[in-house]
Amino acid sequence: MDFNVKKLASGAGVFFTRAVQFTEEKLGQAEKTELDPHLENLITRADCTKNWTEKILRQTEVLLQPNPSARIEEFIYDKLDKKLPSRTTNPELLGQYMLEAANEFGPGTPYGSTLITVGEYQKRLGGAERELLQTSAATFLTPLRNFLEGDWKTISKERRLLENRRLDLDICKARLKKAKQAEAKAAAAPDFQETRPRNYVLSASASALLSEEVDKAEHELRVAQTEFDRQAEVTRLLLEGISSTHLNHLRCLQDFAEAQATYYAQCHHYMQDLQRELNKCANSVSTPHPTAAVCPDPDHLSSAFLSGPSSPGATVSSLSSQRPSTLDMEQTQHPVTGSRKAKVLYDYDAHDASELSLLADELITVYTVPGMDPDWLVGERGNQKGKVPVTYLELLS
Repeated sequence: MDFNVKKLASGAGVFFTRAVQFTEEKLGQAEKTELDPHLENLITRADCTKNWTEKILRQTEVLLQPNPSARIEEFIYDKLDKKLPSRTTNPELLGQYMLEAANEFGPGTPYGSTLITVGEYQKRLGGAERELLQTSAATFLTPLRNFLEGDWKTISKERRLLENRRLDLDICKARLKKAKQAEAKAAAAPDFQETRPRNYVLSASASALLSEEVDKAEHELRVAQTEFDRQAEVTRLLLEGISSTHLNHLRCLQDFAEAQATYYAQCHHYMQDLQRELNKCANSVSTPHPTAAVCPDPDHLSSAFLSGPSSPGATVSSLSSQRPSTLDMEQTQHPVTGSRKAKVLYDYDAHDASELSLLADELITVYTVPGMDPDWLVGERGNQKGKVPVTYLELLS
């Protein structure tokens, strides 16, 4: 118990002397040891990295989950180290409402069958959003959190220790300076009663004490300088690791952008399919012959979604078989205009015989015909020809 009290008192004394030194430095009453310029630059760079990482992390969380209550719930589950329960996305919830409404209005009615069609596509959009959230959390948000909660805490701890070592060094410098000043003053102003034997003994004893005080202060300064240099080296090595952190965050950022590109490509692909299906439904309602074009059966559409692929280049085979092959008819009826080269940005699988499958980075010839959908062009690759979506191409001059 006595040892603990002494240790506590010693720690309180060290804290007090550091506080006095820090305050005097702020008031300009004490000298301060400046850090190496390279180390100062590393500290500034690390602080900048930490601040912007926090801002990017918070704004990405807002982008992926706009609901603040849901973000708080995710934070609590993360701190409790528990698995977050699966949450239905907004498009999935909208699709479910549409399916329930279709059952109320009658699946066989035009409105009911259209609700089923749109509802199923909304659920697919919700599935794509769920995949984006999961991928972004694993490849982007988690590495940023790990840096702030792991590496940065270690760096901050070592920086605080370096600051304490610097304060101790400056305290030792000030103590040595005062000891030397006292020794010099005693040597410059000797006692006038030195001729008396007793006063001479006292004066010699005081000089010895002052000299011993100087030697002790020099020893403490050497120890403090060594500890400061060692801690500065440890801190420097940790701060230089920020470059590796930047490289890691760069890879994570690329993964996040790729996840977003995949998500938006899926959404665009689903909405194009939905537009075609809705056009078929509209034609089946307006045409005098029901056999000319029919709206897909809701039960058949639902089963196709459950078994169909989810990649941007894939489609539901049961739906694609219902699309008419109209390209040849368009070519025979209209002249070709605006032929030019185009580079393919993404892979694309043809939905039916009127379309042309594409491979990323290949060059094809494209042109349009009067009256053609502006979202589509006619593409040629050798002897192969078919419709291609404009969004998958980069038109070259």
